[in-house]
Amino acid sequence: MIYLITGGSGFIGSHLVEQLLRNGHSVINVDNFDNFYPYQIKIKNTLESIDKIPNFEFSDKESDIRHLISLTKSDQYSLYYQDIRDKKGLENIFKNHKIDMVIHLAALAGVRPSIERPLEYEEVNVRGTMNLWELCKDFNIKKFICASSSSVYGNNEKIPFAETDNVDNPISPYAATKKCGEILGHVYHQLYHIDMIQLRFFTVYGPRQRPDLAIHKFTKLISEGQEIPFYGDGNTARDYTYIDDITDGILKSILYLEKNDGVYEILNLGENQVITLSEMVATIEGALKITATKKNLPMQPGDVTKTNADITKAKVLIGYQPDTDFQNGIKKFVEWFLRKRH
Repeated sequence: MIYLITGGSGFIGSHLVEQLLRNGHSVINVDNFDNFYPYQIKIKNTLESIDKIPNFEFSDKESDIRHLISLTKSDQYSLYYQDIRDKKGLENIFKNHKIDMVIHLAALAGVRPSIERPLEYEEVNVRGTMNLWELCKDFNIKKFICASSSSVYGNNEKIPFAETDNVDNPISPYAATKKCGEILGHVYHQLYHIDMIQLRFFTVYGPRQRPDLAIHKFTKLISEGQEIPFYGDGNTARDYTYIDDITDGILKSILYLEKNDGVYEILNLGENQVITLSEMVATIEGALKITATKKNLPMQPGDVTKTNADITKAKVLIGYQPDTDFQNGIKKFVEWFLRKRH
């Protein structure tokens, strides 16, 4: 099979690329190496995902990415330095390859930055996604997986969150763009018979996690003896999901789509285990054997108080079965972090 993956050099994308290549498939990676975090991290992710030793000599972004493209080109793997907002550029990629399925992971991420740059989030997460659906329509590609987010639930009072819950009350532009993606995806499914699964990811963590996300950020600050920003009273809680479980959920969604027609489904992918902010910090402290210094701050606009995934539907429909508890997941993450640092 030939899979086009957007965001294939990112955190989740690079893990998925790695697994698909190991399983003998071909991958077209479309990534724009956005400046949201250092591009060098994405280059290392890319090299690791295709099993090349990441001893890369960096100079400047444009030449580094050109070098990466030439270094990684093979019959099984192609990398395109491409923004999904550029429909013409995307069209050239679709013309060059016979694509069996699109797995759309690229997005402008982050709740707080979306409040500062809402129009840019709309351009990437809504218009960019629609460009992909338009091309799927034009090139008769009938299988599509799309990354949604637990943020669509907002401050849902019903726990755990189920796919049938009302999600009409997002509290950030980022969450709203993800809800738009689900609604517009259903339109393309209805009008053009594109089989689709929308995956609501719940706070993914693990090796290669983005440096701006709490677990990575806190681990770095604690290990360096710096204070960590501690928002609220420590009782905000998240359903943290280990990267291996997320990757497994995507792979099982791929198999389900390949075997079934007439599909439009929304699935939660989480661990169904809720961890408070205080518990998260304590677990990192235990893994590092260092006590954190906390800087107490008020809650941030757009932050939800709690997330918790009801994963019953994913278990029944695709056989999703997460098996990494938080303590073990943090242990694995900290081991990777310390290895990477030295």
